[in-house]
Amino acid sequence: MSEFALDPKELQWCAELRTLAAERLRPLADHGEAGRINRPLVRALGELGLLERLFSSGSLELCLMRESLAYGCTEAETALALQGLGAHPVHAHGTPAQRARWLPQVEEGSAVAAFALSEPDAGSDAAALTLAAERDPGRAPGQGDGWRLTGEKCWISNAPEADFYTVFARTTPGAGARGVSAFLVPADRPGLTGTPLDMISPHPIGVLAFDGVPVTRDDLIGEVDRGFRVAMGTLNLFRPSVGAFAVGMAQAALDATLAHTARRRAFGGQLKDLQAVAHQVAELATRTEAARLLVYAAAAAYDRGERDVPRRAAMAKLLATETAQQVVDAAVQLHGARALQRGHLLEHLYREVRAPRIYEGATEVQRTIIAKELYAQLAEEAAE
Repeated sequence: MSEFALDPKELQWCAELRTLAAERLRPLADHGEAGRINRPLVRALGELGLLERLFSSGSLELCLMRESLAYGCTEAETALALQGLGAHPVHAHGTPAQRARWLPQVEEGSAVAAFALSEPDAGSDAAALTLAAERDPGRAPGQGDGWRLTGEKCWISNAPEADFYTVFARTTPGAGARGVSAFLVPADRPGLTGTPLDMISPHPIGVLAFDGVPVTRDDLIGEVDRGFRVAMGTLNLFRPSVGAFAVGMAQAALDATLAHTARRRAFGGQLKDLQAVAHQVAELATRTEAARLLVYAAAAAYDRGERDVPRRAAMAKLLATETAQQVVDAAVQLHGARALQRGHLLEHLYREVRAPRIYEGATEVQRTIIAKELYAQLAEEAAE
């Protein structure tokens, strides 16, 4: 694959995924309950081998999966992405015992993972998290190092129904990003409780409360005080694919708009014959394609291990999510009142498209990352 075109095999695979999403996964999604984990849908993703590919794929393949699934079934796309986000730290940094215990179940869809980073006062500024991991003095000799987790996590996807959580906690107070550690916390750990939140998006999101939850060195993901690197490495992988999710939604809205404006009669002709409509559709199509190419380029840069991945990933997420919001909103306007009916594709996309501009780094955070990387590059070049 070049950064500007997919090869025939990739195109065929994407078409197959769209068909699977529409014919097999969409019916399962329709039988799910909003705000709850749809376990039959997660199991179907496992049976199709898509969850296993989360851990054997590069960033580009992940983007193709997410874009293709989003086009036909946003719920399936989100279920797949959340499994990857929650379990990737275990795959990349976990101990052999952690990987053996959880990854096979994640891949087959029998265990649901979650990524617990955000807090009520530490969302975009993730380095400001305050969930405390305090040394546990009550552990018996020979039981290894231990901590007690105390505090709260908020806006956590798949909470409170996930089977395990990748939890980021502060092991060294006052150290900022350098004092955070990552822990694998099973849902049945004593002291861990959760509450669902009623959100506009259909997938589950909740609050987690930690009341002295015990963890040991066996639960540590990576090294003590190095957990922020685990979090940022995971987000750098998934940010371009958030853009791919957005592109899939934008393309679905665009295709629906093309079909509608081609058949809808108004003012003595078809909507597509009105220059104002035709030009708007042309603009939406151009922006969608530009976003797609930027996502592919960022994913390819990640797979090549290039140094400027943070900047390119931020650019891809920024442009794609903002573009998708614009495309879906315009599609609703061109469809008129019918698009506001509960159950209409665009009513569904209108609710889905808003959240990606916030999660995994809000649009404003992406702009901050981009500017920081640009000025760092300028300073580096001046020093040479």
